[in-house]
Amino acid sequence: MRILFIIDGLPGGGAEKVVLTLAEQFLREGENVSLFSLRDVCEYPLPEGLHYQVITDHCRKPWRKLTELSRRARQLDKAIHLAEKTGHFDLVLSNLHKTDRIVSRSQALKNHNLWFCLHGMFSTSYLGHRTGFDRWLKQQKIKRVYQNRNIVAVSEAVGKDLVGQFALTPAQLKTLYNPFDIAALRAGAEAPCEMAGTDYIIHVGRFHPAKRHDRLIEAYAQSGIQAPLVLLGQGTPQQEQRLRQLATASGVGDRVIFKGFQPNPLPWIKHARMLVLSSDSEGFGNVIVEALLLNTPVVSTRCPGGVSEILTGALAAGLAELNSRALAQTMQSIYHNPPVIEASALEKFGVETICQQYRQLRSA
Repeated sequence: MRILFIIDGLPGGGAEKVVLTLAEQFLREGENVSLFSLRDVCEYPLPEGLHYQVITDHCRKPWRKLTELSRRARQLDKAIHLAEKTGHFDLVLSNLHKTDRIVSRSQALKNHNLWFCLHGMFSTSYLGHRTGFDRWLKQQKIKRVYQNRNIVAVSEAVGKDLVGQFALTPAQLKTLYNPFDIAALRAGAEAPCEMAGTDYIIHVGRFHPAKRHDRLIEAYAQSGIQAPLVLLGQGTPQQEQRLRQLATASGVGDRVIFKGFQPNPLPWIKHARMLVLSSDSEGFGNVIVEALLLNTPVVSTRCPGGVSEILTGALAAGLAELNSRALAQTMQSIYHNPPVIEASALEKFGVETICQQYRQLRSA
């Protein structure tokens, strides 16, 4: 089978990691895999055997923004025509909204088995606080891209959000969870960790408003937990300074530890007493699955997205309502009484299982 992934660059990010995890597994299984990147940005090692091509846009004309989507669609079409001289693509997977806007205008892909893969909650990302005509206009722009298209959503919540908030009807809508190379993940967690053997709780995520580090720090202070709170992630100096000030004002400035970005957060997650998420929304929640696969209990806000689809059964005790007081109480409860994590319940997130589900898109 010939598979083509298209994405708007490969900076460090969740969607990008998902694409490369899938590509690597398909290559392992003997498939012919190509990846077209629409920007010359790559912060990940590429799997051996991947046909990788950057399709750059060199237009510098004053009106380039007005013609960008149609121009870049033509550039993509040219690359597809050249690539298909050696065979037709059986499955095409477009990832991220900027990519989708370009791919939706492609003429070369009109008769292909094309799927648009959605990695986040669109109402949160693209509607936000928009109101009135501005909100309606954005809804129409989104609808123009995805109406009557084949859609893959990384959680049921992401798919329902697209259909409900944008009043559109997909040709097909499938929920395929993000894939995890479980053996490689557990091997990566064996690397040294400077806090191994100590008692701490952890949050992993960049300092973005949607991650709600402010809620996390307030909840941590209210929980009364004396173990340090370790923050893996970074943002602007101003964002970090505000969080440091909040920690100090909350009386926990000496127990909130800023460790910045870590290229391999897995050992930190493995040795933590508990991982906490405080987000307003999560398309899926990769770090939750990573923690569970490393046998680390999880507490998370019951935010819109895939979190509630991961934390089910006994693990649902780790879900808290969207306020600092509820999050604090749940943190305290799970810290002292962690649920049993059943390894068998996590096998559905294994990359082999997810790849098989992607294979089925060929005949869908």
